Amino acid sequence: MGNALRFLCGHCCKPTEAGDSYSLGPHGVSAATVGVSALARDLLHFEITSQVPEGLGKHVVSSKKAQANWYRKLLEAWKEAKPPPKTPEEAARLVIQTLKRHQKADVEGLLAFYGLPLPHTLIQVSTGIPTSLPEGVKFEMPTLPVDAKAVADGDTITVYVGTTDPRESAYVPREVQTANVQRSKARAERNYGKADALHKKIVEAGYRVLNIQNQEILARKYRIRLRGIDAPESAMPYGKEAKEELANLVQGKCLRIFVYGEDRYGRCVGDIYCNGIFVQEIMLKKGLAWHYTAYDQRWELETWEKEARAKRVGLWASPNPEKPWEWRKDRREGR
Repeated sequence: MGNALRFLCGHCCKPTEAGDSYSLGPHGVSAATVGVSALARDLLHFEITSQVPEGLGKHVVSSKKAQANWYRKLLEAWKEAKPPPKTPEEAARLVIQTLKRHQKADVEGLLAFYGLPLPHTLIQVSTGIPTSLPEGVKFEMPTLPVDAKAVADGDTITVYVGTTDPRESAYVPREVQTANVQRSKARAERNYGKADALHKKIVEAGYRVLNIQNQEILARKYRIRLRGIDAPESAMPYGKEAKEELANLVQGKCLRIFVYGEDRYGRCVGDIYCNGIFVQEIMLKKGLAWHYTAYDQRWELETWEKEARAKRVGLWASPNPEKPWEWRKDRREGR
């Protein structure tokens, strides 16, 4: 636990640059940058000393004894979170869920103390993970932790599934299995040139050996197209924001993907769930994707897009945003 908190503190607790447009909490941290690690730092301090941070009492109404009780609960919740919160929104949700039975003024005061989003500013998530396979699902894909660099844009990501998964284990080509064994042997003999050549062969076959928590795992590569939404292309307005939001949602997390089929580019088309959150719902509610009605007629996706339109959030801040499918067609036709 302490190591995880120290990692966050070391990587995120940096001075805020002049000109930062975000409001600063009492810690002097930006709500968009290091509020998470300020909380991580104080949880680490509490774990060692049982002391809550100085100055917190000015922002909450309960006693120091009550505050210590919050930090004990938050510390336990942080330990159980896999992975721990990395974004201000994730940290705020953890605080709100953990302290949901406590006074509203205390919860909001604690969030404000760290410059974290307040409850009314968070997207309300209405769906959970289905308890059984939805109709039309071909198979479920449990992924390994996702790398942020694997997010191509706001509706496409690359994931890896370990070959120990029952479905995957039956389909690993013999030549990949052999190359993986030979690579391990070459590395043990410190013949790294041979090991690299064998790994190249594995990669060319659509697999990769990943090092996760000091353990090497043979995994199969999949490209995923998020079902039912179409995000702005990278060169379009809000294309960068859509990609960043999707990366924030999935980075470092193991996903559950319900695969419905393949598109013409060989990508698996699926619904993605991350820590119990339906990713497409977040993208639509934040105004960072369109409901792709040409391929999806689900009423809930239509509703989430309408909510974002009404609030004029994300791409809907523009009175007439360009549709990504029309943008792509114009580029294909040279317009």
